[in-house]
Amino acid sequence: MKIVALIKQVPDTYSERKLSDSDQTLDREGTEAVIDEINERAVEAALLLKEAHDDSEVVVVSMGPDRATDAIRKALSMGADSAVHLSDEALHGSCAVQTAKALSKAIGTVDGWNLIVAGEQASDGQIGAVPAMIADVLGVPSLTHVVELEVSGSTVTAKRETDDGVTRLSAELPAVVSIGEKANEPRYPSFKGIMAAKKKPVSTLDLAGAGIDPSEVGLAHALTSVTSAAPKPPKQAGEKVTDEGDGGAKIAEYLVGQKLI
Repeated sequence: MKIVALIKQVPDTYSERKLSDSDQTLDREGTEAVIDEINERAVEAALLLKEAHDDSEVVVVSMGPDRATDAIRKALSMGADSAVHLSDEALHGSCAVQTAKALSKAIGTVDGWNLIVAGEQASDGQIGAVPAMIADVLGVPSLTHVVELEVSGSTVTAKRETDDGVTRLSAELPAVVSIGEKANEPRYPSFKGIMAAKKKPVSTLDLAGAGIDPSEVGLAHALTSVTSAAPKPPKQAGEKVTDEGDGGAKIAEYLVGQKLI
């Protein structure tokens, strides 16, 4: 089995995220960049499948600037076998649809893949639709909000957990699986894994190498764009209710005022 694990490098969640004044895209140069935590969970899910099935292989695929190699090496140090890095300045500002199509082209360079594992949504965009879009582009089933994953023969089975409850899903390979936040805890890379990652192959593709037309990507051709943005307002102090025998009524009145009940 050949498993593709999609990863993304994002600005650290502990640093302030801002938009660029020039084009209203996320400023990725002004903050520390890290592999997205949800992607680490996706890599872990792929590695668990690799360990459960002999002769399996995990290939990391990522789209991003040159420094995204740091995130790729992190995934390789966890245990992935190789990587494909789609990197081209023309990709800057690509929307979710363009990203899904470009990643699909990059995945197409991985011979013999039969399962794609991704995080359900990136922490920098919160769109949560790219894995399903990739499945649509590739014409394969999509299993979402997955917290547990198994493969038996040519069938992938998943435990899906949402606010509506827990369900079991299955599909025939090839398929795309998006991993949720409650999935397996990602492993820490060992020193041996970190050293081994330096020697693992990383194939770098530009648009031409992936077979992508420049008119299909980039801010100028994006289907969506940000026209304006404002900083998040500071937190305000909550309202204190003193219980003088009517505390319950006061809380209910407040909740009604907030249209919560």
